[in-house]
Amino acid sequence: MTTRLIYFAWVRERIGLPEEDVDLPAGIETVADLLRWLKSRGEGYEHALQYPDVIRVAINQEHVEHREKIAGAREIALFPPMTGG
Repeated sequence: MTTRLIYFAWVRERIGLPEEDVDLPAGIETVADLLRWLKSRGEGYEHALQYPDVIRVAINQEHVEHREKIAGAREIALFPPMTGG
C-alpha cells in the first residue's frame, strides 16, 4: 500500500522534499518504526530525524503519538516541534 509522507518546516528543508509517496516495507507498524526506517534512507533523512523524539506526527490529519499503529494510513505528516508566542 502506498502512503503519502508530507514534510513541514525544517524537516522538509533537511530531507529536501515537500512530500513523497512510499511503499512501506514489511515490519513498519508504528510511527516509531517509520521514523527509524526513514532515518536509514540517506543523509538528509538522518539529519532531519537525528532526534526523533521531538518530531510531531499526524496520521490522516490527526496528531498521534509515536507508538500509534500506521496500518491503513493514507497520509503521514512530519513536523518539527511547534512553538507559539
